[in-house]
Parts: sequence; C-alpha cells; structure tokens
Amino acid sequence: MRQFRSAASAAVAIAVAIAVAIAVASSPASAQTPAADDALADASVELLQEYLRVDTTNPPGNESRAVDFFARILELEGIPYEAAESAPGRGNIWARLEGGSEPALLLLHHSDVVPADPAFWDTPPLSGQIMDGHVYGRGALDTKTLGILHLQAFLALHRSGRPLNRDVIFMATADEEAGGFYGVGWLVENRPEAFEGVGFVLNEGGRTLVSEAGAKQVGIEVTQKVPVWLRLVASGVPGHGSRPRAESAVTKLLEALDRIREHESEPRLLPVVDRYFRGISEARGEEWAELFLDMASSIREPGFMARLQDHDPNLAALTRNTCSITRLHGSGKINVVPPTAAAELDCRVLPDQDVGAFVAGIQRIAGEEIEAQTMMAFTPAISPTDTYLYATLEAVMQERFPDAVVVPAVSSGFTDSHFLRDLGIAAYGYSPLLVPVQDQAGVHGNNERISIENVRRGTQIMRQVVERIALD
Repeated sequence: MRQFRSAASAAVAIAVAIAVAIAVASSPASAQTPAADDALADASVELLQEYLRVDTTNPPGNESRAVDFFARILELEGIPYEAAESAPGRGNIWARLEGGSEPALLLLHHSDVVPADPAFWDTPPLSGQIMDGHVYGRGALDTKTLGILHLQAFLALHRSGRPLNRDVIFMATADEEAGGFYGVGWLVENRPEAFEGVGFVLNEGGRTLVSEAGAKQVGIEVTQKVPVWLRLVASGVPGHGSRPRAESAVTKLLEALDRIREHESEPRLLPVVDRYFRGISEARGEEWAELFLDMASSIREPGFMARLQDHDPNLAALTRNTCSITRLHGSGKINVVPPTAAAELDCRVLPDQDVGAFVAGIQRIAGEEIEAQTMMAFTPAISPTDTYLYATLEAVMQERFPDAVVVPAVSSGFTDSHFLRDLGIAAYGYSPLLVPVQDQAGVHGNNERISIENVRRGTQIMRQVVERIALD
C-alpha cells in the first residue's frame, strides 16, 4: 500500500530539519565543525526523503511541484529566488548568493525523474522509504540526492554569513530526462540572466564507484557522447490483416532494423577516453589492467569488444557509436495492415563524430525505402581539466578517498551540461556519492537507492568543495 505524507506534514518536516540545522549553524563556531556537519547531514536525509515523495515523473513532468518544495525551504531561510514555467507545470527555480568578482559557480540538477513500475520494486517508488540503511525512491541516484547535496552546501554558505569571492547559484530545472528543452534549454533562450557571470558548473554525469572488490574510482565528467535520436519510417500498401501481402510497411521496417542491429561501428579511441581507461586500469583488476593500459591495441584484438561489452556495457560504449532500438509503432488495430510503420532509435555518437555523416550512414544501412528522420541531436563540447574547479574536485576526492583513482571521464549518456558548454562555460559532472557498482542498475531501473551513509558523507564533501571554491 502506498503511503505519502500530506503537503502540510511535509512542510512541517522540512521546517523542523531546517530549524535544527540553522540552530547549529548560527552558533559562534558556524564554520565547518563536527556539530554543524552532523546537523547538516541529518537534515539532508530528511529532506531527501521529502524530495523523493514529490512526484515529478516525466512524462508529464510537473516539476513545478519541485519548485514549490524548494521555494518553501528558501523562504524559510530568507533567500530570494526566481522561478519560471516553460509550459504549464514545467517549473524551474534558481537562487543566487552574491559575492565577489570571480566567475560564478552554478550548482545545477534536474528535478524530473523517469517513470518507475511499482510492480518491480521492493518499496513504493515515490515513498522515500528507508530500508536496510538505504533511502529508496525514483531519483535517489538520478538526481534528487545530488540536488539535496547542492542545496545543503548552498544553505551552509548563506548561514555562515562569510563574504564570498564569487556568486553561487542553486538551480533545479525541468525536463532533463526528455532532452532539457523545457528546462535548461528554455532558460538559456528565455531567461539568460539566470546564467549571468557563470564560469563554472557542477552538474550530474560524474560517477564515484566502488567495485565488488572494494576498488574506488572517481570519474569527473568533462564531455559526453552526443545523443542522436532517430525515427525510421517505412511505407506500404495498407489492407486487412487476413489478406497479407508479400511486403508491407512493417516487414520493410523489420528488415531495416535487423540490418541496423547486425551492424557494428568500428571502435575508435579518443585521447580523453584513452586517458580514462589508463586511469581506471589498476582498479579493474589483473584481468583488465594490461588491456586498459593499451586500449589502442586492445580494441583491435579479435573478441575483445565482445568481452568488454559483456563485462561493462558503459565502458564498451565509450569506444564506438551505438544505437538502441527503443520504440516501435505499427497498426492501431490487430487486424489492420498499416500504411506506415516507425521505429525510434536512441543513438549516441562519439564527440568527434560528424552528426550529418552518421545519420547518412544509418540511412544507407536502413535502405532507400526507409526514411531516417532526426528527432534530436546536440553539439559536442568538452570542458578543460586545467581549471581551479577541476583541480579542487580532484584534490578533495583524493583527500577523502586516498586510495581512489581520480580521472577525467566521458559519459556515455547526456546531461544538461551541453547547453552550458555551448556558451563557453566549464561544466563538470561530479558526484561525491561512493556508489557500489551493483547499485548503478537502479538508475532508470528498479529499486533505485542510496545509502544513508552516502547521503551524510556526500553532504559534508559537497560542502567542502563549494566552500573551497567560494570562500577565500
């Protein structure tokens, strides 16, 4: 049975969590003390539970519910904020702490989450329930926990009353899970002042993982594969299902999809990907260490790519263009042969790939009777690793996890960072959450969860990062 708190009880829980944190943070030792850290960490767990209960499933989104959630908190803190809807119910919110003339730091996360089927979960997906030392809920890893960590670091700066060397902005946006066009993409076009003076962004996309053997790996995302979403359309003669023709729109489409499924793009090794594999080689054990140190040779060895695909599909995806057949559209009635049939493909191409040439290649494979339509495609961009923010992230993670490997990473997925990289802003995917590899399956999967220990420790680490950047 689903159990959700009322809006009134949620507001009370938020107010209590904040009041406790403020009481400690307002003490004379309001800098980073054990008492302040504990209060902030305790509040983070409660706030995360409440945030996970806010239904922002996309579609349809309803991210204005998240705007209301954060607005209540910011009002209790006395922090001015702005909010804007890109469409009814598609809300975005941001708040700015003003500081000195250094490039502003933006703490960005998206408030929407993908759908979850409760039939396959051990807890209701929107419950924020605690079980076995973990907080369960859709968004626990993608990306509501990150949003709470950003919020708590932001609030800690505000409560400290100390002068900042730069503006710091907290922002929660809509629609990332469907491309970001009602979120960051819309804000860039319609509310550009929200990004005024921004030089650095902390966003999702980085991964801090611990293997089953205990090896720790910190990936700070600096670029990502480019999403190219395609629709393939086939046409044919419609008719009654009892009188099938030798060829139809559906059979043409299926044959084209089979050719695409059988096609494998040639693996290629970009310099940033090569650096990443070298960096993680030791943490991956003897079986893979030597192979990852010389990936230029490994990807040419017969059978290697199949082994890598089986071992870690995410790593395999970093070496080639990929396409997943995700949606099929045919007849609306079982006894009708449709005039058209369509399939949608989620393709991801390497950052140096020309998108037009890639789409033309898919068209050639599909055949002349198939029309390949581009639904969405972004531009590639990379953030430098010689910035103060990147160095700070690297240093803090090495301090917190001395035995971890810290490397710049390429994401096989995409985030809203590309909108800001297109503006010349250095954006980094970063997470201080030390997530077991096996729990990564919860991202867009079942039983998405994060440990309470991770939330508490992540709160402290994010605060440390933000204060090191924003305080002299």
